[in-house]
Amino acid sequence: MLKNGNKDLATRYSGVSKLDTPFHNFFRIAIYLLVISGLLIFILWPIVAVLFESVYYNGILDLSNYKQIFTENRQLLINSLFIALLSTLLAVFLGLCIALFITHSNNRGKRVVFSILLLTMISPPFVSSLAYIMLFGKRGIITYKLLGLSVNPYGWHGIVLMQSIGFTSLAALLIIGVLRGIDRSLEQASMDLGASSFQTLMKVTIPLAKPGIIATVLLVFIRSLSDFGTPIIIGGGFSVLATEAYLNVIGLYNMPKAAAMSTLLLLPALVIFIVYRFIMGKSQFFSTKTVSLGDREIKLSRWINIFLAVITWSFVILMVLKYLTIFYGAFAKTWGVDFSLSLRHVKALNIRRLNSFVRSLKYSLIAGLLGSAVGILISYITERKKIIGWQMIDFIATLPFMIPGTFFGIGYILAFHDYPLAFTGTAFIVVVNCIYRQLPIGTKAGTAVLSQLNPELEYSAMDLGARELHVLKDIIMPAVKPAFLVSFINTFTATMTTIGAIIFLVSPESKVATVEMFDAIKNGDIGLGAVFANLIIISVLIINISFSWLVLKKKKNSYSSNGGTQYVSTIETINQRV
Repeated sequence: MLKNGNKDLATRYSGVSKLDTPFHNFFRIAIYLLVISGLLIFILWPIVAVLFESVYYNGILDLSNYKQIFTENRQLLINSLFIALLSTLLAVFLGLCIALFITHSNNRGKRVVFSILLLTMISPPFVSSLAYIMLFGKRGIITYKLLGLSVNPYGWHGIVLMQSIGFTSLAALLIIGVLRGIDRSLEQASMDLGASSFQTLMKVTIPLAKPGIIATVLLVFIRSLSDFGTPIIIGGGFSVLATEAYLNVIGLYNMPKAAAMSTLLLLPALVIFIVYRFIMGKSQFFSTKTVSLGDREIKLSRWINIFLAVITWSFVILMVLKYLTIFYGAFAKTWGVDFSLSLRHVKALNIRRLNSFVRSLKYSLIAGLLGSAVGILISYITERKKIIGWQMIDFIATLPFMIPGTFFGIGYILAFHDYPLAFTGTAFIVVVNCIYRQLPIGTKAGTAVLSQLNPELEYSAMDLGARELHVLKDIIMPAVKPAFLVSFINTFTATMTTIGAIIFLVSPESKVATVEMFDAIKNGDIGLGAVFANLIIISVLIINISFSWLVLKKKKNSYSSNGGTQYVSTIETINQRV
């Protein structure tokens, strides 16, 4: 129905556009060309540059880097797959238990758990590793101070543990959306026919949610495969492909080999992404309606409730302990030796480091605003205008969703190192990288809203004499305001907390807060790392609450009781469209 409506609208638009002035037509075409050029230059060109660098060296076609990886560095590939597989299985299992706790159990405190899940999504990805060292390291407050043990926390087990805990919130939020989309009458029918709650979960609930759970597995696997921060901090002597790609760029400047390693990370991600889109396209497991927490619950047995509660509250306690540790670590004099309070680490924030934090805020705000605007504009072009090649535009705009951060960062080094696109080391390229890295969320958020907006409304305005620019300004922009805000929050948060791609692009003079934090942790300055972690978390929290308030104050009646749920519903819709 909607597609037919779009065709009619496109036909009518084409007729009306003839009435537009040459200036408006030129302006519209210029905007389209600018958007398409941006996608080609800042998404497609870096990908081509990495693929080209990995096989073309010193003027000849050279596959020696791939040969070397599959012979001498084969263990790195095995390590990467081993870590990603274990981390994914553990994270999805924990996420499934927490999701069942929130959607199916009769335990109390679901809103607290839900809030903790949202809170953990705004932390830098390696904050868990910092807390892990502070709690369970050789001088950890639990292992060393309380238990008197000297445990080595480094190695593959530490990476798996930290990645699993780090990705559990993402898995739980995605699976919550899946479980809420299930028809509860089927579960009730199962129990009415005599099945136990355990049998209902295993034979009805989980099979119905299986496509969504598989999609979650694929997403977490991609994230784990491309994570290089956790292995560097926790891995010790255990290395993976993403780590070696980073070291080949930063330490050895062996770009061909780094490009080959990154390409090997991209290939499984590409395959998984295609499978993911296939699953999402064939399945209708996300609900389009909002279900409040605790609505239409089936009665689980006592033991299942206890099991889910133990898993969930253990995770919550661990998260609370993590944030308390990070907060206290910023004021502990010397972690592991002297836990007395001190402002020594706060005072270490000299002008240069404070500038890094201010720079992060500035970059994030610019990236959030511009990225959201570009994302909405692309969604308008692909969803409403349906210009020639709009499917290809949509595909290119979605590509950053699956590209590992290391691949994207290395691609920007190779693509923007030489004249006339010599931008490496500038603030411009850092912001642009963050904009296009998060573009899929903005695009899909805009598409999700526009697909629910009746195009006849725009046609009526044009029938009354409104030009396309007026339709865009007076009808489209107000309607996509929620999508703009969701995109802004996502891009702002990601830019403040990410390190995967921008660590390759910043110069010593243009460092951002996450890079300063990463360097401090690598150099063993835990206190300074904790100070930066607190600054990032608090600032992101304040900005997110401020922008949420901007939405909630306009939609008080519908959002006030369940704003977090609405946010997750929007993310679910976005994931369905990615």
